[in-house]
Amino acid sequence: MEQVIDYFENIDPILAAFYATLFTWGLTAAGAGLVFLFKNPKRALMDGMLGFTGGVMVAASFWSLLAPGIEMSEGEGFVKVIPAAVGFLLGAAFIFGLDKILPHLHINFKMDEAEGVKTPWHRTTLLVLAITLHNIPEGLAVGVLFGGVASGFEGATIGGAVALALGIGLQNFPEGFAVAVPMRRHGLSRRKSWMYGQASALVEPIAAVLGAWAVLTFEPILPYALAFAAGAMIFVVVEEVIPETQQDQYTDIATMGFIGGFIIMMTLDVGLG
Repeated sequence: MEQVIDYFENIDPILAAFYATLFTWGLTAAGAGLVFLFKNPKRALMDGMLGFTGGVMVAASFWSLLAPGIEMSEGEGFVKVIPAAVGFLLGAAFIFGLDKILPHLHINFKMDEAEGVKTPWHRTTLLVLAITLHNIPEGLAVGVLFGGVASGFEGATIGGAVALALGIGLQNFPEGFAVAVPMRRHGLSRRKSWMYGQASALVEPIAAVLGAWAVLTFEPILPYALAFAAGAMIFVVVEEVIPETQQDQYTDIATMGFIGGFIIMMTLDVGLG
């Protein structure tokens, strides 16, 4: 792991963010690849995986984004937390707006429960767009943190950025599986199910590059940008991930998956950051 951290310390931060999110995309593709082995996994497994995803995202939002953002803000008391509060609100509002505009369908929901602008698009497309919506703040978070490290801000470390990419990659593995399986179940071939599953994470490298570029170009926005990514991720967890795990009888399994994901992400961030 030290060699990985040393490598990322010595390359361009935008390139580092791009490579890190290629890794997270790769784990999404690997998770989607399980569709070649399974067609109808048990619902308990799916809910546990989604719970794990939510736990990682919540832990990353605080340990990797909000806490460093507050630490590097100037001032004391209430003044010190203003950038984090503003950025958090803007991030949540950004995903709220996309949620209302972008047509999408959550994994465990029926077709008539699709959200966003009404469209005749196929169920498959709507499922992919739902997971793509999840992945935008994840890629953005990785890019912003790598950009912060390069800008020399106290509280932003290369170890923390690597830990965030690793944690997001780990939760992308079950996420890729979770989007590929419903497509296979609804009649798509294994190959097409995998293609759609991995495609949902292609937005992450794009968001990461944009996030890193924005922070490097406008350095004072970093505390706001970190909190923005955190607000976007928390909105996704509360509005989308958690409800998807509460549609059946396996809510306890989903909850324990959430706890496990939170612990793993917290451990990674503190251990590496």
